[in-house]
Amino acid sequence: MAIMAIVIEILLAVAFLFSGFTKVAGVKMQVDSFNKLGLPQWFRVLTGLLQLVGVAGLVVGFWTTSWSAWAAIGIGFIMVCAVIAHLRAKDSFGQVVPALVLAILAIVLAILQGSDLGDFPN
Repeated sequence: MAIMAIVIEILLAVAFLFSGFTKVAGVKMQVDSFNKLGLPQWFRVLTGLLQLVGVAGLVVGFWTTSWSAWAAIGIGFIMVCAVIAHLRAKDSFGQVVPALVLAILAIVLAILQGSDLGDFPN
């Protein structure tokens, strides 16, 4: 596995481990954010759980890259949706940037490991 892919995988895993747990735990910042975006709280929990599933896929992907490739696609989809939600809420560019950067990182990882997508689940 290329060093760039490993670095991106680690960054995404750490970011989404934190983000997923805070969403599932109902940390005030996450609750407020979903309220501001006009999204229901059950969707916050679902999003957090999906992020944690993505983290699990990234971790398994250290040994089997097809897992991290699919996890990157899932995380990328979540973050593209997050960018859209922030834009619909008319958030400032600074508020959109974190979701945009994470979406780009996930897409880059999916591209780097795209040749392994067909090997899933092995």
